[in-house]
Amino acid sequence: MRIIGIDPGLTRCGVGIVTAGTGRRVEFSHVEVLGSPAGASLPARLHQIGSGIRRLLDGERPDGIALERVFAQSNVASVMGVAQISGVVMYLAEERGIPVALYTPNEVKSQVTGYGAADKAQVTTMVTRLLGLAAPPKPADAADALALAITHAWHLGRGGAADRQGKGVAPAGETPAQRAWREAEAKLGRRRSGPRA
Repeated sequence: MRIIGIDPGLTRCGVGIVTAGTGRRVEFSHVEVLGSPAGASLPARLHQIGSGIRRLLDGERPDGIALERVFAQSNVASVMGVAQISGVVMYLAEERGIPVALYTPNEVKSQVTGYGAADKAQVTTMVTRLLGLAAPPKPADAADALALAITHAWHLGRGGAADRQGKGVAPAGETPAQRAWREAEAKLGRRRSGPRA
C-alpha cells in the first residue's frame, strides 16, 4: 500500500511517500518539498503547489493521503496558508477517489517518537531510523511529511479507517487529541446547522 504524507504550507509543502508492508514495516519511496515564492500572488502560489501535488498524485497513484490537520496558532497568516493548501490537497484527492486522513502534529509525534511533545530533531531522527535512510531528510518539512505517511501506514496496519475526517463518531482507541478535535468539530457543526436569525 502506497501512502503520501503531506505537510501543507504555501512557502514549503513537504511531500513524503512510503510503501506500507505487513505490521509496522514501512519502506521509503520518495520525498520532496514543493515551494512557491512569497512575493507571488496567492492564486499563483496555490496553483504552483497544487500543480506539484497533482503531478505526484497522478504519478505515484497512492492508496491514501495523510494530511496534517489545521490547528490554531498565533500566526494567522501561517494558519491560512496551511488551510488553503489543505483545501487544494482535499480537492485533488476527492477528484481521484483517494481517501484523506487528518492527523494533528502531536498525534504524529506520539506515533513516530513515542512522545507527543517531541521536537523536530527527534522526529527527523526517528523517521531516518524507521525508514533506514542514509541521511536525515531535509528540510524539516520533508521529515514531517514522511512522519505523516508512517503514522497513517501504521494506523491502517492496525485496521484503522482509511478516511479519518472526524465526523463526530468516536473510533476505537481514540487519543485525547483526536477526541478534542472530534468534539470541537461536532460543536462547530451544531452551531452551523442551528437556527438562523
